[in-house]
Amino acid sequence: MKRRQLIHYTGAGLLATLGSQSLSALHPLQAQSAGSGLSIEWLGHSAFLFTGGGLKILVNPFRAVGCTAGYRLPKVQADLVLISSQLWDEGAAEGLPGNPKILFEPGVYEINGLKIQGIASPHDRVGGRRFGLNIAWRWTQGGIRIVHMGGAAAPVGEEQKILLGTPDLALMPVGGSAKSYTPEEAKAAMLALNPRVMIPTQYATVAADKTTCDLAPITSFLELVKGMNVGFLKGNQWALRPADLPKEGTLIRVFNERSVLKA
Repeated sequence: MKRRQLIHYTGAGLLATLGSQSLSALHPLQAQSAGSGLSIEWLGHSAFLFTGGGLKILVNPFRAVGCTAGYRLPKVQADLVLISSQLWDEGAAEGLPGNPKILFEPGVYEINGLKIQGIASPHDRVGGRRFGLNIAWRWTQGGIRIVHMGGAAAPVGEEQKILLGTPDLALMPVGGSAKSYTPEEAKAAMLALNPRVMIPTQYATVAADKTTCDLAPITSFLELVKGMNVGFLKGNQWALRPADLPKEGTLIRVFNERSVLKA
């Protein structure tokens, strides 16, 4: 894959290229070792803030509409923003504080020694003709190998499996609809990648506008993984260290959906 250009928002929905340089403006937040672990903060839907290794990386900020109507807007400080698609629930990066750098195209990027890969696949089951492409993001932060699948809908084939590797942490949509994995497809993708930790994303919660949200609740996915190591977190933040990763099998962790609702 060729190295892609880095972009930032110059206004609501407007993109401008910065050129193919490293993000030299990114400075470490504090002295941290490469294997010091991650703080993972769920912001709703498929939006997460990863803090570790001296950087804050925000993935898939959204607009509050449809399935995300009742969430707080993810207007958080970040050094880098990764966008899986330019649909409203995965690509609302305008108005973020601090003018972060934004990646939204597939390719291989190197940012101050941090290698990030964006891997494209169809965002639907008709070769992308309806919703275009989805970008799955792969990188290592705080000693944790991360794959964020965005709104993946296409099965994990052999080529994609090679590109995505075997992650320590995989974030996968499970709520179905025309543009992301059904619970059955999500389980198949999880088994194909065999991550050490899996976090379900993009499912219907109490935040959804039930008249417009077509996602299934997470219970449909959890029924399929009965007997696996499933745990429920009390809030929307979780600290994960390399030493916490299981030697075998997959941990499935679910955040508390009420912790990210509007006040």
